[in-house]
Amino acid sequence: MNAQKKKNPRNKETSGLDDLDAILMEVELETRKKAVAAAAKSTKKTGKGQGPNNKPPPAQTKSLSEQFEEEVKDLVPVDEQFPDGNFPVGELCEYTAKADDRTAVNRMTNEEKKSLDASYEETYKDFRRAAEAHRQTRKYARSWIKPGMTMIEICERLEAHSRRMINENGLKAGLAFPTGCSLNNCAAHYTPNAGDTTILQEGDVCKIDFGVHVNGRLIDCAFTLHFDPKYDDLVNAVHEATNAGIREAGIDVRLCDIGETIEEVMSSHEIELDGRTYVVKPIRNLNGHSIGPYRIHAGKTVPIVKGGEQTKMEENEFYAIETFGSTGKGYVHDDMECSHYMKDYDLHSEHIPLRLARSKNLLNVINKNFRTLAFCRRWLDRLGETKYLMALKDLCDKGIVQAYPPLCDVKGCYTAQWEHTILLRPTCKEVVSRGNDY
Repeated sequence: MNAQKKKNPRNKETSGLDDLDAILMEVELETRKKAVAAAAKSTKKTGKGQGPNNKPPPAQTKSLSEQFEEEVKDLVPVDEQFPDGNFPVGELCEYTAKADDRTAVNRMTNEEKKSLDASYEETYKDFRRAAEAHRQTRKYARSWIKPGMTMIEICERLEAHSRRMINENGLKAGLAFPTGCSLNNCAAHYTPNAGDTTILQEGDVCKIDFGVHVNGRLIDCAFTLHFDPKYDDLVNAVHEATNAGIREAGIDVRLCDIGETIEEVMSSHEIELDGRTYVVKPIRNLNGHSIGPYRIHAGKTVPIVKGGEQTKMEENEFYAIETFGSTGKGYVHDDMECSHYMKDYDLHSEHIPLRLARSKNLLNVINKNFRTLAFCRRWLDRLGETKYLMALKDLCDKGIVQAYPPLCDVKGCYTAQWEHTILLRPTCKEVVSRGNDY
């Protein structure tokens, strides 16, 4: 997930809707509720729950999330698959030497570094458990995602499996952020809201970006799905660029050097679509980022173009290395209806007065269920929250919650994404989310 902080949290776009939008949506939800209540009342009048033909009424339809949670309830969670707590280790890479000797080397056999490495073992185990849950869920998802499915169905089914694999347990283990399933020119931050009827098409390029966590240790990992081989060159270019960024990353490596490497690799690729040739462009205002406990973006950004920060990566930092490529302008802007939200990590919201009771209630729900992890409207629906849009807007207007609308390049273009989480351990670099698939 590319969680870029909004510069001005107090404008209309921050909440993804204005006052009129929020009121109209609340009215629509209330209308639906009344229709359901009227139907139930009508059923009752026909004779103690019997239908007009003396048949029992149909069972109440389960929500999609409930259906899919029922489907996966017998699966064995990752922590039960590995009861000794020794989860699979990711890809281990020795730090490579640079011409100016900046990069940390010869650490795998250094006894001091090995001892320091061992002291962080419990943290690494949390990451590895989350990574294994991610691997198993994405393998499962790739086996059934196909054109003709609604985006809501895809997200709800994937999230149900992910919750089961991570053995969801409040804030101790669960989903790290909403499932992104951005299509075509939309590069990031799209997940369907309730009522979204978007259907995955044969000609779509879909970025599946989802995360899980254990004790706030987040795995942020993404891949691109496409069903038409004409997009192979785009998808492969971005995949290669992500791997190049991972190879370049390491202790004492400057962030700008990683961006330069990524841009060089990605821009060396071209794709021909419908008789026209495009250079694959890095999306210059999207980037990778450092990861902290319960914090998807911990302060450092990893550019995917040259000319970024001179800041260096440091020992025992954790990063999401992600790249985005486009056949468009290589620049994204806010577009479409907002679905992603996240409480501001640095803000002490208890010092901000809230006059609306619903705003106070919603903030309590957010603190209890998500804390500073990202969430979406579907997840509030799942918790049974209703009539929350005005309260959500109020929290956004006050800067307590940040809105992250979908990020899109120009219409008609196509974008791709690949991402892995890496641990800069004292002894080596561990690509903890690496799997046999990518």
